[in-house]
Amino acid sequence: MADSATAHAAWSDTEVEAVRDLARTFFDHDVVPYEEKFVAQGHPDRALYCRAGELGLLCPAIATEYGGGGGTFAHEAAIIEEQVRAGDASLGIAVHSSIVAPYLARFGSEELKRRVLPRVVSGEIVLSIGMTEPSTGSDLQNISTRAVREGDEYLITGSKIFITNGWLCDGIIIAAKTDSSKGAAGISLIYADVNDDTPGFARGRILNKIGGKAGDTAELFFDGLRVPASNLLGEAEGQGFVQMMQLLAQERLVTAIVAVAMMEKAVQLTVDYTKGRMAFGKPLFAMQNTKFELAECATIARVSRTFLDECISGHLRGALDVPTAAMSKYWLTDQLGIVVDRCLQLFGGYGYMTEYPISQIYTGARVLRILAGSNEVMKDLIARSL
Repeated sequence: MADSATAHAAWSDTEVEAVRDLARTFFDHDVVPYEEKFVAQGHPDRALYCRAGELGLLCPAIATEYGGGGGTFAHEAAIIEEQVRAGDASLGIAVHSSIVAPYLARFGSEELKRRVLPRVVSGEIVLSIGMTEPSTGSDLQNISTRAVREGDEYLITGSKIFITNGWLCDGIIIAAKTDSSKGAAGISLIYADVNDDTPGFARGRILNKIGGKAGDTAELFFDGLRVPASNLLGEAEGQGFVQMMQLLAQERLVTAIVAVAMMEKAVQLTVDYTKGRMAFGKPLFAMQNTKFELAECATIARVSRTFLDECISGHLRGALDVPTAAMSKYWLTDQLGIVVDRCLQLFGGYGYMTEYPISQIYTGARVLRILAGSNEVMKDLIARSL
């Protein structure tokens, strides 16, 4: 069901499907077999990013002049879907390629793009973005991290939390206040190269989450981190909030893609399980309640897929507006929560066991209603457009 749902989507073509096949093979053979190891260490192996880069699975939408594939967001969407379908929740490729790299490509100076993007595409640099702080989540205009200009450098002080790719990142875009008196207009985005020996930079804990335990989520601390002033994104200070607003629509669409792929995976897993599971002398699927539950879940998944495909097509045309992106993020992640809960119920006790993929989808799904702007914030954005 899941494969056929996208194979003929309006936004796909033979090239996108070739990328999809390559991604499926990569996740099936190079990543998923080692998931238990990644869960135990709290992050994937760093070398996998370089392997993905070798295969052309990183930043396929970045222009060829910067080492990218010269493709479109459709190629990125196919990779994201195949990662979810394979059952991998470790590699932060979506954050690296579809969320952070576009900031560099759109707002970075020519020098910064030529210096950094080829290494991002190859996997030599793993990207992260520092927005959320211990006391500031969706309310980005009230961040407290500061960037003070000193000559040809910025001196950055503050902390970030819940940062995907935080433990492994070699490059991070930091949202910081360059003018504390201006509110949102005082926020700037600054790129920094980092490693474990960078003065003024420290990684905190790998955070222990209820789901996505193989994924890399960490705390980051900046105590006088010095960054070249030329690493400022945009032509002047104070453009960071607008830059984030311009690219958050794609981040929310990425979240919606993950949600629908997880939903389709949950339905397929449950159909397969209930057809093979015997109860009271016949397959569980033969019982009317099971059939009706799965009929409803499959319908929700199909409607969700139709909405998502339209959003992706709109985004590729440059026509996905902020309210519609918010609708996709809020509604599709909400539907995922409903569907996966009903699917897990049909697994009975086995659904509660962590070795069953349905339990991993169940716990992994919950954060999607929080990240990229909580669903409550999405509803507020939608309401403003009414």
